[in-house]
Amino acid sequence: MKINMKRILRHAVLTHWQVERAFPPRALAAIEQEIKTSEAAHLGEIRFAVEGGLPASLLYRGQSARERAIDMFSLLRIWDTDERNGVLIYLLLADHSVEIVADRGVHAKTGAPEWERICRGMETAFRGGRYEQGVIDGIQAITRLLTTYFPSHGARRNELPDKVVLL
Repeated sequence: MKINMKRILRHAVLTHWQVERAFPPRALAAIEQEIKTSEAAHLGEIRFAVEGGLPASLLYRGQSARERAIDMFSLLRIWDTDERNGVLIYLLLADHSVEIVADRGVHAKTGAPEWERICRGMETAFRGGRYEQGVIDGIQAITRLLTTYFPSHGARRNELPDKVVLL
């Protein structure tokens, strides 16, 4: 396995302050509100997690953003919804990479091309420095998919917290 020193350096120098600059409290509140609004329209559960940089041990192993997103899907127990309808939006800021991991029930209906399209749209917004808007646009795109396949049938229990996860 070849160690990517440029990647390790990028992750090492990214500070928590840079994450807070990209996602200030006002942006976090707007994103959490968008998740609440979204979940009122469908039966799905959405989580958004931001990680500035990976720990050195994961970098030396060569862990990709996708692999880390799958790990976070498990650690945040997004798979633990009654209808298998959880969706994680994971942003690895140091790599400028967005990954969406959807539980079986959702992924079976939508497929990978839809998630890829949403991820690439969010990454485009992020390259322009529009972090809050990029996440909100991504949540709205996911909302359109979930309302198609998992429409709301009135009041329901919120199974996962709507709070943004900062790692």
